[in-house]
Amino acid sequence: MRLVLLLSIRYLFSKKSNNIINIISWISLLAISFTTAAFIIIISVMNGFTTVLGDLYNSIEPDLRITLSKGKYFSADTVIPKLTTQDNVKFVSKSITNQSLVKYKDKQMLISIKGVDANFIKSTNIQLVLQKGKFILKDEEVNYVVIGQGIANELNVNISNQFVPLVFYSPKRIKNTGTSTDVVNEEAAYVSGIFSINDDFDYKYVYCDLKFAQELLDADGLESSLEIALKNNDELEQTQEKLKIILGENYVIKNRQELNEVLFKTLKTEKLWTFIILSFILLIATFSIISALTMLIIEKQKDIQTLYALGANKMLVEGIFMLEGFLITFCGAFLGLIVGIIVCWLQIKFHLIKFNENSILPYYPVELQLNDVLMVLVVLLIIGFFAAIYPVRVFTKEIKWKQG
Repeated sequence: MRLVLLLSIRYLFSKKSNNIINIISWISLLAISFTTAAFIIIISVMNGFTTVLGDLYNSIEPDLRITLSKGKYFSADTVIPKLTTQDNVKFVSKSITNQSLVKYKDKQMLISIKGVDANFIKSTNIQLVLQKGKFILKDEEVNYVVIGQGIANELNVNISNQFVPLVFYSPKRIKNTGTSTDVVNEEAAYVSGIFSINDDFDYKYVYCDLKFAQELLDADGLESSLEIALKNNDELEQTQEKLKIILGENYVIKNRQELNEVLFKTLKTEKLWTFIILSFILLIATFSIISALTMLIIEKQKDIQTLYALGANKMLVEGIFMLEGFLITFCGAFLGLIVGIIVCWLQIKFHLIKFNENSILPYYPVELQLNDVLMVLVVLLIIGFFAAIYPVRVFTKEIKWKQG
């Protein structure tokens, strides 16, 4: 084994009679290095975006949300006492959500208005996504709302102008209105803050005080969901199962992952396909190893014949060139990993690549994960093995046949 290693290292670094073999060998090593570095950087950037998007969504979503399995509104006062008895429940927030028409000056659009109580800000991290203003929904007798950036852009809202309110309209829930034309509720509120997450939220949601929303939606004393903050997130699944048993089948209890199930599944699928595509690129990069080993075996025919004459068997000769292929793969992978990790570290530490000023994120997020590095190494070793085994088996067999 030591002889195999020594000869493999010698063949890798020694000068060949034909300089093109040296060039191809180093091109193979550099190709694997650049591809591996790109692999690590791209996957780490995807990890960073996944974490940032998860944090953004989690900032407005509670640990657990309770809604009716059938129907829309219910009285939370009958449910909350059952929740507060649980040791892991920290806060319970009432909320009500429905569509509404909003008008600002001469512009209007359809939005989803969400009324929340004072515990909402304790149950979520909504302040982390505020771009302008503050999260204030009630100040004495004045009602305020916090709107998405998309809504602010669409309606051309000036948050500094506290003289022109947003006017909300919602149909009354009374079934028999007789001859009355008063079938629409109308409420006004001023903008106190603007948040930004993505277009799904920015062009859809308006946060307001719970009482304000109940009056607008004609649902006094009713809620559409309860939002729960937990003391210990490590016990989330256990707490969720307990609450399902306590509340029964009439209520649906979802955690953050389940509330944004499509998003997180999409992110995982994107990462998987990116990993597969990069693996194919890495496979193409290793084709040069086949060329380098083929030319090396042809050049070293005399050495192989000498080794046969000295008593070396076919397995030993194959082992030399197989290890040669592994050395090219390993050196390239090691160099690529170092470069990739350094680039990621520089971005994490110094934020070298930044977004423009209007972006939600100030710079490209990067997150190195050990599992990804190990997976890249495994893929490289597998590809390197198959890239080396073909020329070694084919051409050493041909040389032996010529001897016979």
